[in-house]
Amino acid sequence: MANSVLNLRQGPIWPLGMIVNVTPGTPVNIMSLVDPSSVNDPNAKTGTQSYEYTVRAYEILFQAAKVGASHGTQINTGNIYILKRGGTAGSGNRDDYGVLIATLSQGTTGVYPPVFRLTAAAMNRNIFNPYDFLIDADNTGDGCQVTLNIQ
Repeated sequence: MANSVLNLRQGPIWPLGMIVNVTPGTPVNIMSLVDPSSVNDPNAKTGTQSYEYTVRAYEILFQAAKVGASHGTQINTGNIYILKRGGTAGSGNRDDYGVLIATLSQGTTGVYPPVFRLTAAAMNRNIFNPYDFLIDADNTGDGCQVTLNIQ
């Protein structure tokens, strides 16, 4: 059975799907399922058609889990690493502490930013480009269910 991929952003909650790390040490962009070519990434220089407005998230929910053997999800074998895109000097992966935002141990959930302020989001402050976030993993097949709260 194929998974749904909600390409059309519909807020305020937008599930991005199960982001699976196939090669540990090679980070995967959290937008890879909904926009595999990064057409709507404001930092990408593409000639293809994109949305008029860029996606902005005021909160990102990361649930460290992987696809279950028969259904649902199961606990990852190792850790999941939440990374910020843009490191130039380091490796840009789980071993580059200059881009590491958080480490999620098996079966845990993380919210970014850790402290959410409703008034800040209502005034369009503290918003994030979701294309700037990547995940890496200790083991092949480990992943993260990612959901955006968008404006």
